[in-house]
Amino acid sequence: MRRIPALFVAVAIAEACSWAALLIGMFFKYVVVRNEIGVQIAGPIHGAFFMAYLAVTVVQARVAGWKWRVTLVALLCSIPPFATVVFERWARSRGLLTAAAEPAAQS
Repeated sequence: MRRIPALFVAVAIAEACSWAALLIGMFFKYVVVRNEIGVQIAGPIHGAFFMAYLAVTVVQARVAGWKWRVTLVALLCSIPPFATVVFERWARSRGLLTAAAEPAAQS
């Protein structure tokens, strides 16, 4: 279960980087060259990382025992650009990127 927090961090950062690529593609599409190639490439990549972030967030929330409000904020952070990294840093600073304490074994 230690892999889930590391995966969450990696996907949060990748989602933010894909946002940057999509924004750059949109800049070139609408401002510089009026060509859609950047959006055609970055759009599906961002979409894949967006969906991966949602899935990994739900798994991390269950593994770590997040309250529903924290989970909702984490999911909503997938919408604004770069908010996944902000949430990841916030969650790490509060110890939310660890697995919930396992119940003691009964003898």
